[in-house]
Amino acid sequence: MAAEAGLTASRRAPPGWRAYAAAAVAFAVLVGLGTWQVQRLHWKENLIATIEERRHSEPQPLAGVERIYAATGEVDYQPVRLSGTFLHDKEQFFFATWKGATGYYVYTPLRLDDGRFVLVNRGFVPYELKDRARRPQGETAGPVTVTGLARNPLAGKPSSIIPDNDPAKNIFYWKDRDAMAANAGLEPGRLVPFFVDADAAPNPGGLPEGGVTQIDLPNNHLQYALTWYGLAAALAAVFASFVFRNRAKA
Repeated sequence: MAAEAGLTASRRAPPGWRAYAAAAVAFAVLVGLGTWQVQRLHWKENLIATIEERRHSEPQPLAGVERIYAATGEVDYQPVRLSGTFLHDKEQFFFATWKGATGYYVYTPLRLDDGRFVLVNRGFVPYELKDRARRPQGETAGPVTVTGLARNPLAGKPSSIIPDNDPAKNIFYWKDRDAMAANAGLEPGRLVPFFVDADAAPNPGGLPEGGVTQIDLPNNHLQYALTWYGLAAALAAVFASFVFRNRAKA
């Protein structure tokens, strides 16, 4: 009986049905990956267009950018203008490279008239000039007006390969806004929820060197889509050849 059942099943299943099934699944996966990359392409193009339109718009007062952030949670590269007093003794340092040199971006709390604070990336200083005593000309006293780009805070560490921040040495390897603020002794409830990157307007003495915002959004999704679709087409061609040869032998 078992032998007869096996013989019946083998007669019902077409020759090579497992190869057909595997090829169909693989083809569907490859096409799906290609389509996903096309969707990602459209998303990235819209994002780049939004950023370009945004960063070339007129700077808005801080209050206006705060309203946008409260409504959307997203203000990256939005031009903003704000006024306050820098607290240079509370500088925080983000490890960075700029124009081939190694050093730090200087994040300085700006105290607003209402008593709140904004962490402003004033720009780059070389590694050997981390000590503010070595660049006193750059410490602006009294009220200042800053024009720059708002930057979203990060939700968490971007990658496991990035070193952990070292607040004890005042060196940050990723932009943890809350940790920077805590290290500067700022009250969390009095902190504006996003950063500001200062523009390239020269600081006294030339340091920090402003205008360090890097806008580099790679858009390789079309290449990825063509790769996946190409693999799907190759699979279809190989399998068609396989079927043709099998039928020719039959």
